[in-house]
Amino acid sequence: MSILVYTESEGGKFKKAAFEVVSYAKEVAAMLSTTVTAVSINGGDSSELGAYGADKVLEVNNDKLSTFNAKAYADAIKQAAEKEAAKVVVLSSSADSKFLAPLLAVNLNAGYASNVVTLPESASPFKVKRTAFTNKAFNITEISTDVKIIGLSNNAFGLKENSAAATAEAFEPILSDEDFGVNVTSIDRATDKVSIADAEIVVSGGRGLKGPENWGMIEELADVLGAATACSKPVSDMGWRPHAEHVGQTGKPVASNLYIAIGVSGAIQHLAGINASKVKVVINNDAEAPFFKAADYGIVGDAFEVVPKLIEKLKEFKSNNA
Repeated sequence: MSILVYTESEGGKFKKAAFEVVSYAKEVAAMLSTTVTAVSINGGDSSELGAYGADKVLEVNNDKLSTFNAKAYADAIKQAAEKEAAKVVVLSSSADSKFLAPLLAVNLNAGYASNVVTLPESASPFKVKRTAFTNKAFNITEISTDVKIIGLSNNAFGLKENSAAATAEAFEPILSDEDFGVNVTSIDRATDKVSIADAEIVVSGGRGLKGPENWGMIEELADVLGAATACSKPVSDMGWRPHAEHVGQTGKPVASNLYIAIGVSGAIQHLAGINASKVKVVINNDAEAPFFKAADYGIVGDAFEVVPKLIEKLKEFKSNNA
């Protein structure tokens, strides 16, 4: 028996979430006195997963799986779980993993707990802590099925190096034409240097920036911080920024360590999508903006005065601490 981990990748490179789920699985494996097997689908260098605790990596190299297909991926992971007699499967909480997790749960007749934020409270019975009510509360969920699937909330556990001598093994799941009933025709990729899903820091802008011509300071602040850029729904709806940058309940969920909102009023749909972020900073000239009630830190002021000064101070700090 082994704990199975699905490790996400893009362009032949593992995402940060892949290393986080392996780090988490290693700790769970220690609780259950077992090992960690990772599934890599057209992924990167398997030794990178070993650095975070993977004992074995099942390498799936299949051109048909070059783009994400939930049904096919779920079928491949199911076969890997059966091969390894895995009783616990760990996924991230990315959009792709949340899409395939229910299919995988059906395939394995498994219980699935999403948005898990800590190691299991106990192994028998198997209980995990997860967020609820759009990250406003927590609940303790008991998974009583034989096979258990955990969806780890992004940035909840962090990366923990725990080197293991990972052995790589070629794995060829048997896939049918039915697995490819849905095909990807095009992909709209964000152009950020850092993707929103992997970012530890996100700098977001709203209608308070008055127009797309003012987005330069958002990008400059993000560049100084090594952050991803994002925006509110009205901004993407007006075409100021691409829809790939829209965060919120109807856009991409954000679970960054630091979320900086500039000129964003804080509509409930936006807050629901970013509530999982650990520290929220708001810059807005409206002291009554709803976002201030959810913020850890708030600055009431004109973004066109505050942000340039913030950039200046950050550059000075980095220069003095280089």
